[in-house]
Amino acid sequence: MQRRTLLCTVAAGALLIPAMVSAESATALYQGRTVEVSDTLADPTDLWVPPAELEAINGFVLKPEGACYEDVCIPVKQTEDSEIFVSREAKGWFNVSELSRRLGQAEAHDAEHSVWSFGEIPVVQRSYLESAVAPDFELVDRQGETVRLSDFRGKKVLLVTWASW
Repeated sequence: MQRRTLLCTVAAGALLIPAMVSAESATALYQGRTVEVSDTLADPTDLWVPPAELEAINGFVLKPEGACYEDVCIPVKQTEDSEIFVSREAKGWFNVSELSRRLGQAEAHDAEHSVWSFGEIPVVQRSYLESAVAPDFELVDRQGETVRLSDFRGKKVLLVTWASW
């Protein structure tokens, strides 16, 4: 399928928005999850997905008030095209890359393989510091057994880490 870009005018200036639906798929990586998205808008710089794919990628859900995750909500106007949401062929598209920029989230993109990798979301990390509750994680112990931090809820835990280098 041929890729084209549509130039739209918005209050802040010119906005490049993908104009065609692409048959190509993309892969999104976040917190150990790999999400294959088979339906994306053709854009060489941003990852545009159907809103239903957003939750699988990073836990956010598109609601009338915006893209929300727990108590974090980024406003998204869904009635007109913008940098974060567009309508093409009677279908809505959400820009995951723009959301990551608005959240201050690190992002890496391999254009050749259409793979997007997203780092931790700073505002979500901050909630762990404010609540003084560590996020759950798992490690393999010396006996090869999987141990989760949640296995020790209610107990005091001392974590010792080191690096051989």
